[in-house]
Amino acid sequence: MSDAKSGAKVGGIFTVEQYREGELIDTWEFPNTVVNEGLNYLLDTALSGGTADTSWHVGLIADNVTPVAGDTAASHGFAEVNGTYDETTRPAWTEAGVSSQSITNSASKATFTFNTGDTIYGAFLISDSTIGGTSGTLFAASLFSASRTVASS
Repeated sequence: MSDAKSGAKVGGIFTVEQYREGELIDTWEFPNTVVNEGLNYLLDTALSGGTADTSWHVGLIADNVTPVAGDTAASHGFAEVNGTYDETTRPAWTEAGVSSQSITNSASKATFTFNTGDTIYGAFLISDSTIGGTSGTLFAASLFSASRTVASS
């Protein structure tokens, strides 16, 4: 197997639930882009003895800029939602194990509690917990099919 482009594909789906005052008001799913940095990380840790990141975090995209394959944790074209939710770090993405060639965090979902209204455009998965942080590995990112307005609480 010398040709890395022989057909293996990696991708995923973000599922988002929006609550207001404890009531589920919307649910949507959208495919994510596993960026080149994420693919390199996956190959390095799985097949080349690279060091695995032990924690992953979810961030929200603040502008209508489509993530691209060349985006990295250190350099990406999209802006992050920052300062309009209560959490002091990016919420943890806590995986629930691998089954049937799939992995999920459905047992412990990442949660954002907004302290003011905002518009969000997408989400991303990164190994850096610091809001606005640019270290670690950007694994995947994507825009929603349409922006979403969130309210305080």
